[in-house]
Amino acid sequence: MSQKSLRYRLGVDIGGTFTDVLVMEEESGRLVALKVPSNRKNPEDAILAGLGQLDERHDIGASEIVYFSHGTTLGVNTLLERDGAEVGLLTTKGFRDILELRRLRLPKANDLFVPRPRALAPRRRAAEVDERIAQDGEVIVPLKRDDVLSAARHLVAQGASNIAICFLHSYRFPHHEQTAKAWILEEFPDLYVIASSDLWPQQREYERCLVSVINGYIGARMRTYFDTLEEKTQAAGLECRIFSTKSNGGVMGLEAAGDRPVETLLSGPASGVIGAAFIGRMIGDERLITLDMGGTSVDIAVVDGEIPYSTENTVGDFPVLLPAVDVSAIGAGGGSVAWLDAEGVLKVGPRSAGAIPGPACYGRGGTEPTVTDAYALLGIMAPSGLLGGEMKLDIKKARAALATLGDRLGKTPEETADAILQVATANIYAELVPQLARRGVDAGEFSLLAYGAAGPTHVFMLARELNMRRVLVPPTPGLLCALGCLVADLRADFVRSLWQDVRDLSDETLTDCYAVLEDEARDWLDKQHVDVTETYLIRSADICYVGQSFELNVVFPDEPLSVEALQRWFHDRYELVYGFADRSNPIRVLEARVQVVGVTRKPNFEALRPFATVSDKPVSSRPIYEQGKTVTGTVLQRSSLQPGDRFHGPAVVEQYDTTVYVPEGFEVTVDKWFNLVGELSQ
Repeated sequence: MSQKSLRYRLGVDIGGTFTDVLVMEEESGRLVALKVPSNRKNPEDAILAGLGQLDERHDIGASEIVYFSHGTTLGVNTLLERDGAEVGLLTTKGFRDILELRRLRLPKANDLFVPRPRALAPRRRAAEVDERIAQDGEVIVPLKRDDVLSAARHLVAQGASNIAICFLHSYRFPHHEQTAKAWILEEFPDLYVIASSDLWPQQREYERCLVSVINGYIGARMRTYFDTLEEKTQAAGLECRIFSTKSNGGVMGLEAAGDRPVETLLSGPASGVIGAAFIGRMIGDERLITLDMGGTSVDIAVVDGEIPYSTENTVGDFPVLLPAVDVSAIGAGGGSVAWLDAEGVLKVGPRSAGAIPGPACYGRGGTEPTVTDAYALLGIMAPSGLLGGEMKLDIKKARAALATLGDRLGKTPEETADAILQVATANIYAELVPQLARRGVDAGEFSLLAYGAAGPTHVFMLARELNMRRVLVPPTPGLLCALGCLVADLRADFVRSLWQDVRDLSDETLTDCYAVLEDEARDWLDKQHVDVTETYLIRSADICYVGQSFELNVVFPDEPLSVEALQRWFHDRYELVYGFADRSNPIRVLEARVQVVGVTRKPNFEALRPFATVSDKPVSSRPIYEQGKTVTGTVLQRSSLQPGDRFHGPAVVEQYDTTVYVPEGFEVTVDKWFNLVGELSQ
């Protein structure tokens, strides 16, 4: 077969510092990887640069790519940095201040002076319409066209470029929202109008309203990016459809992503967990704590057979109730800045040096000491630089930045760097342990799987503090999020609010509700126009005892659906979680949920191995300073390690996409899938 007849699949993860590009040849499973500097202003340019390098270095033309899925932080950064579109909010009369009132919960219970977050749609761009539908669907106040258009004109005059509509009880009775949307589009056809009942028809007025406003807030920038990406990649010769990863760990076409960009907010962390879970399934170890350490933060998730999901996610100041992979962020990363507080105590993070100017050793103008500078000075990172020597490190600048802080501490630059790593490790430990406790996880029963650019560099230092079963470093840890994009399935969630006591709920009502959701799910999957190897539906419901304030999500087994069966499933699940169930107590069904999954083709895992680089060289050694002493560390090249190889710390394993540091006291084995498996020496 000639090179030009090959077919490739492309996965791209756009991060703050680097854009990771991973290409798989479909027939053999051969992988090719690149890291390209990200362009925050024009993120699509990094993808184009990656396509150009694939052609120049590996003779992979854009026209040979038949599948392209990518994740981007553009949406979440737009929300966090507060530079989105001007959103107008249309509400039921009396609910104009819904975004100002929020849930009246303090972010920190012990701090009465926490500043109130600014609403994404300020009060001047919130308008009321005199309409009202009761909770049973009765129209109390009819909707009037003149009222709707008058309110819309006011919002446009206030500068709104799009309008979110959130009327009372529209999660069950959407006709007022749908009618208002149609009237507004008749007069303002170029306006982007979001009806909350279209986007996410779930009870909880504030959260539903907020999701609609977020969708409008980030929508303009996301649609511009998607349109520009399609235009430029087509000009570069790419002929296949482009997909975007979602917060729930699935993918969707750019058309759907442009309409519902809020679903992509947490796609970056989700992609990494998907990639980690994929590796866990391949090697037969599905009890994982994932540790994704990048430049700004550490993201953790607990995978116990299945990927965890949550509807209680927070992005910045805002709760987002859409289903997403359950990931918790800790404010510590390779770019975290070290500083002294008012009492002279050393702190690390949460502020990060970012990509520009970045750590001092990057030579991009940064002068503040960071965790990465500590790695570089202590000998953990290669003096020759990163990415196989493509990105040089300036050790002198790292030393100068650390010396500035060390002078104030009365320590040498090396002692200061060592202290920074110890504080960073303590920060992660202090945040991680409560997260595991809340999930009921015994760390000793799980493996710690590290990825991200800095995850493998720091994971063994963290493992010293935890009673972990073992540490896993996959073959391509710095590109695992891109791998997650490649192996993610098509996935979409659909919800309907029931809020009915089972004593008032009939089998017919229950089955009809799920039949409608399943039809919507299959229709969505058909519209993606992607060949899948398998399709299945996951049915669940949010249920509680009558009188309870908090619900439990119950996934249905593959059995006939009935009210009686629903009660049994809830009681069984409740007893499993809490150790007790009152089977005589009535229950209330809040939300009915259906998730559709279209299983995509997966790469040949046997071909997933570290990438060779031009700087690969024989085993060597160099001094490493850590925990107050200098040791001689063995330096190994990841691409030269073969299954069955074994070595002890202190050691450094260099590879294209990251650096693995193994401290003294650990023994590492290379398994048959080329993972590094580390355990404490006996």
